[in-house]
This record gives sequence, C-alpha cells and structure tokens, in this order.
Amino acid sequence: MASKVQILTRIMAYALGLLSVAAGIPKILQMPQELGFLNSIGLSGIAVSILGVVQLAGGIMLFWSQSRLVGALLAGLALLVSSVAIFSSGDSGFGLISLLPIVVSIIVIYVELKGARRTAT
Repeated sequence: MASKVQILTRIMAYALGLLSVAAGIPKILQMPQELGFLNSIGLSGIAVSILGVVQLAGGIMLFWSQSRLVGALLAGLALLVSSVAIFSSGDSGFGLISLLPIVVSIIVIYVELKGARRTAT
C-alpha cells in the first residue's frame, strides 16, 4: 500500500503534468501571447516551440512513475524559463505565483530521487 507521501507526490505530479501540458501546447502552436511574452527574453519562434515540446514531454512523462523524475526535471526547467520571462516583464506579483509550480517540481524531484536511492540500496 502506498504511503501518504507517495500519494501526495503522485497527486502533485499529476497536477504538474496537467499544468505543463496546458502550458506547452500554446508554445508549440505559436500562440501570439506566448510568442510576444517569450520573445521579450530573446527566444525566437523556434526556441519557443522547442520549449513547448520540452514542457509537453515533461508533462506527459509525469503521469508514469518510471519517467516521473525526468518529467519533473523537464517541466521544472520549462517553468523556470517562463518564470524568468514573467519577472523580466516587470510583473513581480505574477512572477512570484509562477514560482509555485517550480517548487512543486522540486518536491517531486526530491521525492523521486529519495525513492530511487532507497530502491538502489
């Protein structure tokens, strides 16, 4: 039976996965809001699409325990790039809120690494 920590981590991973999929698709589709926003930190249209693919892949990988660690790393990286863009636009209020999914990804990464160490020994 799964522990409370494992269940909570799984819920956080699923929520982060849904958020990453929802945030990655507009980047892949080159939505004007995403392009304008990420162009402001120097990302080209192609780079925005690549970021979207990374975010989408990370989000999908979060749904399976075998790939959850890599998914959390990819999603967290893409979310970090978006947060940098938010802060550079001067919107520090929304920038602080945008850090919350990054914190969730760090928690998922930590729990997954801790579980991997436990099974390796």
